[in-house]
Amino acid sequence: MTLRIGIDLGGTKIEGIALDETGNELARRRIETPRNDYAATVAAIVGLVHYLEETTHRHGTIGMGIPGAISPATDLVKNANSTWLIGKPLHKDLKQQLGREVRIANDANCFAVSEAVDGAAKGVHVVFGVIVGTGCGGGVCVDGRTLIGVNAIGGEWGHNPLPWPNTDELPGPKCYCGKHNCIETWLSGTGFARDYLDHTQQKLKGAEIVALAEQGEANALAALERYEDRMARALASIINILDPDVIVLGGGMSNVKRLYENVPRLWGQYVFSDRVDTRLVAPVHGDSSGVRGAAWLWD
Repeated sequence: MTLRIGIDLGGTKIEGIALDETGNELARRRIETPRNDYAATVAAIVGLVHYLEETTHRHGTIGMGIPGAISPATDLVKNANSTWLIGKPLHKDLKQQLGREVRIANDANCFAVSEAVDGAAKGVHVVFGVIVGTGCGGGVCVDGRTLIGVNAIGGEWGHNPLPWPNTDELPGPKCYCGKHNCIETWLSGTGFARDYLDHTQQKLKGAEIVALAEQGEANALAALERYEDRMARALASIINILDPDVIVLGGGMSNVKRLYENVPRLWGQYVFSDRVDTRLVAPVHGDSSGVRGAAWLWD
């Protein structure tokens, strides 16, 4: 019987899952990411695969989502906000140490596949998956398959500039990619917290700011309103180009329930259409959607 192993390599955690051929979960484990240590990260992934196979007593295919991409030109990691992976032969090293092929995709692509296969966007034609967490990733899924692109950057909206910027948003924060005003610097959870800090001189985590907003605290409410308008502008640019049936939010900021009502209410003024039928939805599989999508890379 087929065993599909999925690995989700994140900036703070590595999650592994084992699925049977029908998608039923057989085993799962989550460990801390050895930050800033490439060799230890590879060893942790290998150990996680061995654990899943020993637990299930089966040998499986391996798919993995990473916060970046494998360059088609060099076969090395590029565009990773987990910067210690950049320029490393992750694909080669994992194949060698595991003794088999490993399929690697951007984590947002894995997220989009998961929600398109059996999640919030099941059965629709075009899905745009968004991860707004530590970073800000995007993935495109058409008829259940990822649209990777010739440069392996399909869906990478986070490193485009924030559309229709206000005067006080320019030149914008500097991004780790070297440019200013990237969408990621505004819509990631860290970007949301930084914006609140800039306006209040108070350093809080995103979840703390949201909790204050729910209590009616004025500064927190203002921060969320700025965030919603920026997300509406950023997603409107995607709708204008891709025109997806469904946009699914993932990552920590996807837990903010008011986004699903307020962002679609706002994006109409930016979308080049008389009305917008695209739906903005929460993920069915929550923060485990990416790891499930990684397992489905062998479907």
